[in-house]
Order: sequence, then structure tokens, then C-alpha cells
Amino acid sequence: MQVLRCLPNPEIINLSVSLGRGGEACIYALPSDSELVAKIYHKPTVAHAYKLQAMLTNPPENPTASLGHISIAWPLDLLRAADVSDDFASGSGDRIIGFLMPRIRGMRPVIDFYNPRTRRQHCPLFNYQYLLRTARNLAAAFAALHSSGYCVGDVNESNILVSDTALVTLVDTDSFQVRDLDNNVVYRCPVGKPEFTPPELQNKIFAQHDREIAHDLFGLGVLIFQLLMEGTHPFSGIFQGIPEPPPYEARIAAGHFTYSRKRQVPYLPTPIAPAWEILHPKLQELFLRCFEDGHSDTQLRPSAQNWLSVLAEAEDSLITCTTNPQHRYNNHLHDCPWCERTLRLGGRDPFPSPQAIANREHLRPRRIPKRRYANQPARLPQPVMPLQHWNYWQTANNANYAPSKRSRRAKFYPAIFCLLGFGMLGYLDVMVKFTRPFVSQNAYTQQTLMARPKIKTPTLTFADYYKQGHAAYQIRDYEQAVESFSQAIKQQPTNSKAFVNRGNSRYNLKDYEGALADYNQALQINPQEIKAFVNRGNSRYMLAEYSNDPDREYKQAIADFNNALRLNNQEAEAYIRRGVVRSQMAKYSSESLEDYKLAVADFTKAIQLNSAKTEAYFQRGSVRHQMAQYSSEYTQEYQRAIADFDQALMLNNKLAKVYLKRGMLRYELAQYGGNESDQNSRKAIEDLQLAAKLSLEQEDTDNYQQALSSMCVMVETRCSALFPNSSIWNNTGTN
Repeated sequence: MQVLRCLPNPEIINLSVSLGRGGEACIYALPSDSELVAKIYHKPTVAHAYKLQAMLTNPPENPTASLGHISIAWPLDLLRAADVSDDFASGSGDRIIGFLMPRIRGMRPVIDFYNPRTRRQHCPLFNYQYLLRTARNLAAAFAALHSSGYCVGDVNESNILVSDTALVTLVDTDSFQVRDLDNNVVYRCPVGKPEFTPPELQNKIFAQHDREIAHDLFGLGVLIFQLLMEGTHPFSGIFQGIPEPPPYEARIAAGHFTYSRKRQVPYLPTPIAPAWEILHPKLQELFLRCFEDGHSDTQLRPSAQNWLSVLAEAEDSLITCTTNPQHRYNNHLHDCPWCERTLRLGGRDPFPSPQAIANREHLRPRRIPKRRYANQPARLPQPVMPLQHWNYWQTANNANYAPSKRSRRAKFYPAIFCLLGFGMLGYLDVMVKFTRPFVSQNAYTQQTLMARPKIKTPTLTFADYYKQGHAAYQIRDYEQAVESFSQAIKQQPTNSKAFVNRGNSRYNLKDYEGALADYNQALQINPQEIKAFVNRGNSRYMLAEYSNDPDREYKQAIADFNNALRLNNQEAEAYIRRGVVRSQMAKYSSESLEDYKLAVADFTKAIQLNSAKTEAYFQRGSVRHQMAQYSSEYTQEYQRAIADFDQALMLNNKLAKVYLKRGMLRYELAQYGGNESDQNSRKAIEDLQLAAKLSLEQEDTDNYQQALSSMCVMVETRCSALFPNSSIWNNTGTN
């Protein structure tokens, strides 16, 4: 592809090396400048052109310019179609097809740093001071944008990159909301992620609303909370109502901040989260202003500059633990919270010492003490409202789940709470890099990027690299797998299977756009590559979540599965994945029941082809559960769903999600009464116990919390037995 660069001197640029492809644009390496990349829109519009021109006219200040670091990856120059005429070059701009921007290297998504598991694996010396500094640099970037009149709009973890020295870069800046004051035009941000969206914008069509700085400040507060609370979302917690728990958007819209001080909320802090008290007192105040006071008055949310000042104060008040120099905590605490947390997490240290890292102790499995379970049967509460009738928008005054009005008839059951007691040992964490052991005390950390060691055997053959990639993939070292398959591709750029395998590795790294590009390349080489069609369909299904037009992504995914089945109608995986997409589309369809039936037919066909496909049984059972809501013969649909879950567990009895789903289904079935009501209730608790235990072992935070929430409801308690008695944890569950 040839494009015309406008500044400083017009020149034709040949773009041939693609670095990634998304739903809206493709990124290319710039052959003449390794520090820049080109972003070319698939369907450039006049609005793109004028928005980019407005951005170039008024760039925000770079708060880390003195360090030579780019905090905001802002457009630097416009790119026009190469066939543009000289007359047009000075014209209206409707031939602008993209722009140049800085190339960001050696940085990773912020989630890889605030998630304890990946931080421990790849960056174990990134301690609490680093996390505070990251939050501080993030606030500085937001402050710079807001002072120039810009709003991020789509605040989320994927648009924020972090270096191993806590420097921050905001990317995907052309999606920000831009206000062109000269022409009195607002170029809105049409997308957003519910977990970071403020209550006043929940369930709104973003393209119809101007974003305000106060909206950004809600998302900024969520990110800072996650950075300082080990990835915990401020609205996550153990639900005290009728299962299943409301989604985040419903919690945010209702103002159910888990650590609220002025309102009663139907949640208790999750046991795997750090204690609220570890936060500096002034940070606690800002979070309450952001999520509690700001719920009714958006102007009360702390500004980015407020966060910046208080985070600096919190960092200055850090002291170092005498036992482990990597444990930094604020001086309002009498004892080291990280030492106590390490004990409660079975020896898994969130900030391991240099000695433990040298001995690789930080990578050893968590120690779970064996417990004895009492055989005492649990009594269940009276039947309550079935799940499908639960209204997520009920307020905390609803007697169905308000903790202060909960029945005290039920007792604690040892069989359940022995399990829940070691819930504190659960430690869900998630991928990052090794870092230096020292953070500069200057206003911003110095930029020192440590690249992943490169393969030092350039003489290896294609077969050697391919074998290395396969071996890395088997042990789930997907980054190494990508590197090895990339080396293999350099030696044989027409090997379609190498592209498929690299795409699979990228998919597992959640780089769905990169995976999509690899599958596209594989199909260009070999249009008969069935796995490329199936896996490309999977990628499109995942990308639908972030798309402006999810229906289009779903339909393209269906087309990919159809193509795979056209080539081989015995491909069971294509039937399973097509069924998954159809069941997702059915949720928003005017013909839901018919669409669910199509999904069931796909799963049934997959089972006929391969009766050992546990996923097919699980998915078919899940869809039958949904169909029960539309059927007058709901009991039969429930039984069919349970039979599918039973079969999946016969094939693999370690599937936590199946126990969870079967337990919740049995609980719903018990609410309808009948001779088997008590038996279904008892079996429901047994299923949820197993779901919680397995989720804990497998570090599956979502299913773990959902299992806990459901059990808490069934035994009608506030789950106080989940929380330790240590002084620093005493107030964790109070409201």
C-alpha cells in the first residue's frame, strides 16, 4: 500500500509490514522510521479526517516529556491516499485515510501489573510502591488530557500500557472524544466498557451523548482502585441477595459500592480481596467521594489532579517491612498488611522477597491445608423468588436481600463454612515482565525497558523453531510460542500452519486482533485451512464484545464456521463454536426460542460426531436452561439440562463451571416446590461447594465468587465466617 505523508515534507511511503489489524483499522510499520507506525482506516470518512485535524491542532501536554517517555500516543501527522492530486492536497481532507503515531515498545496492558498472578510470574519485584507510582502517572496523563479539553470516553484496561518502571502510556487516542472549538463540533466516543462506565451513562447509547470529564473520572477511579487493591473491582463482592449476582453495570447504576459507608448495599467484600484499611486514609476518602458521593452528584468525584496529589502523599508515607524489604505499606498501619496477607493466602506472597525470587519460591503452588468436613446436613431457607424473576435494579431497601433484614433462622453449616473458611487462601491473580528492584524518588520514574530475551540460535531450522513453538504452547508459555512461530515464519513465510499456531498463541494472550491477522494470512496461503476458519470465527466472537457492531462480528463468525463445515462437515468443533455464537445472538433476538433450538441442534451434532466433547454437553445444558424460561414444560427442560451437565461431569469431574451451573439450576428447580424440592436444594449446595473448591484450586475468580454468593443466599447468612478476626480485617465487612 502506498500513502502520502503530509509533513514535514510530502513523501510517498510504502506500507507492507502489518503489525496488527482491528475492526476499524490496520497498523503498519514505517520502513523509514522505526519509532513510528501508520494507522490506516478500513473505511476512512470525512469525520475521521476532521477529527484528526482537530487533534493535531491542539495536542495535550506530555507530563513525562522530560524523561523522553510518551504518556499519550497522540497522532503526529496525517496520511492521504497516494493517488491524491496536488489540487486536492490543499482541499477539504476527505481523502485522509489514516495517520502516523509513536510506536510504543516494551510495555504491557495495565492488567498485567495489577493482577497478582502475572505480576508474580513475570514482574515479581513490582511492589506496592510501583503500583502507587503507576496510579500516579496514570492520573497525570488524565490530568493532561482534561486540561486540554479532551475526554478518554472509553476508559478501560486495554487502552493503558505500563512499563516495568511504572511509566504509563494511553493508546488508541483517536477513539477519544474530541471537541473542535473552532468549528463548534464534538466528535464523540461511540463505545465504552460497562465495568468502567459511570452510573449516569449505564444502558445509554454512547454515540448519542457528549462525554464529560466527570464520566472519565469514574473510570479513572476504577482503574486506581484495581491497581491498589490487587485487581479487585470496587463493585465486586459477595452478593447477599437471590442468585445469580447482578452484572457490574447493574451494581454501578444502583450505586452499590461494596465499601460504602453511608448506604446499605447487598454485598460483602470478597475474601480474596485485600482489606480496605490497607489504603492510605486520604485515598479511602477519594474512593468514597468517587463511588459513593459521586453517585448522586458527579461534580463531587475527585479530579485527576486530586488523585495525583493524594497518591504522591500516599507514596511519600510508605514504610518498609523489617521482614521483607519488598513489603511497602502506609505508616497509618501498625503491622505489615502484606505479611499478614501472605499467611492468610497459604504462603503466597503478593510481593515476594528478592531471596524468595532467587529461590523461585514465588512460583511454587499455594499451600492449602487439609480440612475435615462435618457430615451434618444443612437446612435450607424457605423457597424464594426464582432466578429469572429477580430484578437487578431493586434498591438496597428491598427485603429480599437487605442484610439488616435477613432472617436469622438458618444456622452456620460446618460442611459449607469449612470450605468457605479457606476461601481466604484463594488468590486470583493474571502476565507481565521482570522489573528493577528500585523505584526512583523523582516526580516520575526513569524509563528503563527490559526486553524479553531473544532466541540466540539464529541457525535453527524451520522445524526447530516450529518444535520450540509447539513445546512452549504446551506449557502455556504463549509469549515464547509467538516468538518461536514468528522465527519459523521468517524461514517459511508460506507455511499456513505456522500462522495458525501463532494465531492460536496470540488468541490465548487475548490478542484477538493479532490472532485474526494470522488466521487471515493462513487462509490467503491455503484457503482450505479448516482450523484457520474455526479459530478466526472464535476471534471474531471475542472481538464482538468490543465492536461498535457486534451483530456484524457474530455474523462473520457464523460465516467462518459455515466455511469450515463446507470443507469438512465432520468438524465437531465448528458445530460447537457456531452453537455458542447462535446462543449468544439468541439473547437479543426477537426469535429467541427458535435461535436457541438452532444452537441445541449444533451441540447435538457435535456430540453425535464426538461423544467425548464435554464442552458440547455443557453448552447444550446451558442453552436448555435458557429455553426453560420460554417453555411451559420448564421442568422437562430443566431435567434435560441437568442430564447434559451430568454427562459432562462423567467425562471430566473437575469442571467447576459445570458444578456451578448445575447447582444454580437445581436451586431454581427447588423453588418450584414438589416432592423433590428438599433433595434438589441439598444437591444444589453440594454442587456449589464443589464449584467453589475447584474454582479456588484453578484460580477462577468469577466462578469462585459466584459460588460463594449463591451459597451465602441459600443458608441465609451474611457470610461473616468468611472474614478473619485480625484487627486490620475487622471492619472489612461493615457498611
